[in-house]
Amino acid sequence: MTERKMFYGASPTLFEQAKRLRENMTYHEKLLWEKIKSNQIHGLRFKAQHPIAIYIVDFYCHKLKLVIEVDGKNHMEKDQAEYDADRSHELHDFGISVIRFSNQEIEQNIEKVITEISNLCLNLLRHISSE
Repeated sequence: MTERKMFYGASPTLFEQAKRLRENMTYHEKLLWEKIKSNQIHGLRFKAQHPIAIYIVDFYCHKLKLVIEVDGKNHMEKDQAEYDADRSHELHDFGISVIRFSNQEIEQNIEKVITEISNLCLNLLRHISSE
């Protein structure tokens, strides 16, 4: 795996922005991070605030090409929802899957969120091993 492949040509400026975001994660991002960091889900490594091309995604597992996004209230606004859809489409063009959870889902039922992530990871692992 090359660094370029993992970051899809992200700029040095984006790496600096990602570092700042890691240092200032939202409450809900921190809740989810505590559950997925340190290979807790099927031994998979997730990276927080990871640069990909021109974007910084909340969490990324390179082995599965999986992005997990945590959406606050602003993601319900029309302009933000359209931006999110365009961004997800561009990530899909790289072969990256995107799953989104609202702050409310994370706060009210983190275990259900983790189960959904775990199940998706298992399905993606099966797909990888069958190739």
